Amino acid sequence: MYQLAFPLLVGLIVVALAFDFLNGLHDAANSIATVVGTRLISPVWAVAFAAFFNFAAYFLALQWPALHKVADTIGKGLVDKDLITPAVVFGALVGAMFWNVVTWLKGIPSSSSHALVGGLVGAGLAHAGFGSIQWNGLNKTLIAIVLSPVLGLILTMAIMLATSWLGGRASARGAERSFRGLHLASAGAYSLGHGLNDAQKTMGVITVLLYSTGYLHGEFHVPGWVAVSCYVAIGLGTLTGGWRIIETMGTRITKLNQHQGFSASAGGSVMLFAASYLGIPVSTTHTITGCIIGAGAARRASAVRWGVAGNVAIAWVITIPASATVAALFYWLISGFYLRVIIAVAAIAFVAYSAAKWRIQS
Repeated sequence: MYQLAFPLLVGLIVVALAFDFLNGLHDAANSIATVVGTRLISPVWAVAFAAFFNFAAYFLALQWPALHKVADTIGKGLVDKDLITPAVVFGALVGAMFWNVVTWLKGIPSSSSHALVGGLVGAGLAHAGFGSIQWNGLNKTLIAIVLSPVLGLILTMAIMLATSWLGGRASARGAERSFRGLHLASAGAYSLGHGLNDAQKTMGVITVLLYSTGYLHGEFHVPGWVAVSCYVAIGLGTLTGGWRIIETMGTRITKLNQHQGFSASAGGSVMLFAASYLGIPVSTTHTITGCIIGAGAARRASAVRWGVAGNVAIAWVITIPASATVAALFYWLISGFYLRVIIAVAAIAFVAYSAAKWRIQS
């Protein structure tokens, strides 16, 4: 157990909730990309719609507590909860927030979830080495990086084919009207799943902080006030929007109609509810991107702008190592290991300079 003054505890909880808010802002595009891209509803109403369902996930979790397994995975399934210190939590949150801000400014739909996973792993390694890592939970998360967009793509294509077959005799106007209503319902379900899965990640961080400092008594569990605070924070973050990422998700990867928007949102919502039930901190960004690609590819492969999709995939690959590196640096900085910080920053600068020179010469 680690001693931490109450004001510092409150400060760290505020930082965690700030990450949750940033998560909602950064991932707003996940919830509303399809409804904005298809012009089903206006962007202003879309963010309010998504924020409402992000918070409504709290009541869903009250009804079915089994959907709250993701918080346990984040809190004790990635790094040994008995080795997590306040400095580790701070480093993890700063690493994740740094990467979120960078990708948000660039309009890149990277994963806030994997930024947090990378932050926890990086700060945990800096503190206690490889022995602190819970490999079962980490491996499960890493496998989900690959599987979530692939399964989302396949599921969305299957929904597209099935609904096309079922509606084969409908008129174009009747089908469009039906899919508008279905699309709105599926978008609401996706926003519900997004809030459910993503808010739990911050819950896990705050809960393990309370546990490690002795403020949480009894078994490892998420206090009610922590759950409410996290759902409110992510809902408010979504309400502020993330317009540059929405453009990438909703229009630049592929152009969607109402049928495709419904299929992508429906496929994504099934994936998110399944992941929450299994306790997997899946990337909502990865999931909906795979579904959007699947919706476009079901029409024809050339409908997908594969170059844009490839750039998004590159951001996914580097998210965990980048956020882990920043988290380790901040852990060393606040722990007084200044020489390690200087050496690491010098090494990063040398690699970046060498890469830039190589690019110029080639």
